[in-house]
Amino acid sequence: MSQPAMINEAINGGGLLVVAQWEAKADEADRVAEILRGFLPEAQSEPGVKLFLISRAKDNPAQFLFYELFRDEAAFKAHQESAHFKTYIAGKALPLLAKRERTQYGLL
Repeated sequence: MSQPAMINEAINGGGLLVVAQWEAKADEADRVAEILRGFLPEAQSEPGVKLFLISRAKDNPAQFLFYELFRDEAAFKAHQESAHFKTYIAGKALPLLAKRERTQYGLL
């Protein structure tokens, strides 16, 4: 499937888009990246997830950007209540952050 077709399939039917920006505390960026590598495949396989990407800034490796597309609010809530979210994100990653911002968007 081509990239545009994959994107069209992901956005079909709308959804809830969550964009998050993280900044790791000094000297914790590599540790945060390792935690996220374990978390990402599990988040991507959730039934209510249409698209889930995590990236790391090239010019500042302490910064991470999340681009998460959920089927709906219920899927987002289920994501936050999942065992892997509680283990990897709430339990391991969040204490290593200096900054965390999240914004929710509706697709046009």
